[in-house]
Amino acid sequence: MNKALLGKTILGIFVLSSILAGCSTAKDVKSTAALSKETTSKAVSLKQTVKPTELNGEQATLTAEASNLEVEEGTSLPVWTFNNSVPGPQIRIKKGKTVNITVKNQLTVPISLHIHGYPLPFKMDGVPGITQNAIAPGKSFTYTFKATVPGTYWYHSHQDSVNQVDKGLYGSFVVEDELVKADRDYTLMLDEWMSSSSESDHEGMMNMSMPGMDHSSTTTDSSGQSEQNTSAQPGHDMSMYDLYTINGQTYNSSQPLQVTQGDTVRLRLINAGYLSHSLHLHGHRYRIIATDGNPVSDPKWVKDKLLSIAPGERVDIEFQADNPGTWYLEEHGSSPRISNMKQRIQYTNEQGTKDQPDPLTKLPTVDLTNYGKSQKGRFSLNDVYDVSYTMNLGTREQQGKQEYTINNKVYPDTEPLSVQTGDKVKVRFVNTSANDDHPMHLHGHTFQVLSKNGIPLKGSPVYKDTLNVKPGEEYIVAFTANNPGDWMFHCHDLHHASAGMVTDLKYNDFQNTFQPDSGLNNTPE
Repeated sequence: MNKALLGKTILGIFVLSSILAGCSTAKDVKSTAALSKETTSKAVSLKQTVKPTELNGEQATLTAEASNLEVEEGTSLPVWTFNNSVPGPQIRIKKGKTVNITVKNQLTVPISLHIHGYPLPFKMDGVPGITQNAIAPGKSFTYTFKATVPGTYWYHSHQDSVNQVDKGLYGSFVVEDELVKADRDYTLMLDEWMSSSSESDHEGMMNMSMPGMDHSSTTTDSSGQSEQNTSAQPGHDMSMYDLYTINGQTYNSSQPLQVTQGDTVRLRLINAGYLSHSLHLHGHRYRIIATDGNPVSDPKWVKDKLLSIAPGERVDIEFQADNPGTWYLEEHGSSPRISNMKQRIQYTNEQGTKDQPDPLTKLPTVDLTNYGKSQKGRFSLNDVYDVSYTMNLGTREQQGKQEYTINNKVYPDTEPLSVQTGDKVKVRFVNTSANDDHPMHLHGHTFQVLSKNGIPLKGSPVYKDTLNVKPGEEYIVAFTANNPGDWMFHCHDLHHASAGMVTDLKYNDFQNTFQPDSGLNNTPE
């Protein structure tokens, strides 16, 4: 195996450990790095991953183990997997059935399982130290709940998640609605990896302290690509992620999605990475049928418009296979690395095609604030709310360390959002960071987006659990406090969460009886 491509484990954890050192929830970075170093040194002897399978969520088992992911021929990365695949198996279950997912840990570090976006019962949320103890090596834990809300979700470890998600501990989770049918149903999980640093570079970096590390050299544009940024304002450098994949594969190693003329095709797009991506579907019109698992009212058909998907978000689109050939779904932008964020769609018995990639073509992006049929939502700006809360999302450098703040504080010093069961809650997001997007994710609840930059939404009501707030933007969202617990509310660029951008949604009338084991390394972010 090419040693230059063993980089994801050490580089990712070391760079992040320099961020974590300034966070008041800092974990034992030294032990994590040591374990990762050991894992990397044994990577050559590890087995290779297999293709993801599909599991019935009524009785599903996920086994966490180390492996090697061949992202393309000749390029393997040391990874952590569920059931020896990246992504892990897709777990599917029909609406109304009871989910039972048993997680077995065969890694040398503790893990957990969080089903992102699903309104879980509090005890099943999978946040170590808050809802459960992390699953220790050699141990197992079973997550049980009823599947009442159909849609597209995903699961990932929430133990030291900035590192463990980066290492590959994630997969998709789908609750099927029998009333919604498609002839073809494909799930595409987007991710980014580090591959360019040599092993010797890692050895040197492991022994360095980097209090003055410059995080301001790049920023991410609307297409998810990095651009040089000469501003002195703090930010973090994401150029280390130089290898993009869809379902764990680069473009050259991927297999086309097969369709037949006349098919209704559903694509479930899930961003499991830390960068936004803007995708263009060639040769077909499409419509957005769901955002973060929530149906869109009377979605309109669009063509040659980009679809933006931020970290943690899910977007389901549908198109009619009415243009035979082989076509591309590809990211647009100028960075060479986006060439791997591309997927072929091939009609059965169609060999040739005139389609060509065109990533540099400037196209408009679908505007969800004015998309679909306008109708009355669950909330409005004119409602009377029991609780109103403003989150100023900021970036700062403190004593040479990068911090990401909510109202100028870092977790656990951030002020929680306190509610009572039944409260109507309004939250205002304001991104004061100069360069950083903040995809804000609320556990256990779904909120309605009411306005953007002071302008009310005009199309279909938009319901989400993860909302990307770009620099200078302001959103107002609302939800009902209908799921008692102590819930995390954080940025899903997990670098930001680990460096402080986390708060809690606390129910004053809820008593959390869970007592964490102080002897375990519970690390919720």
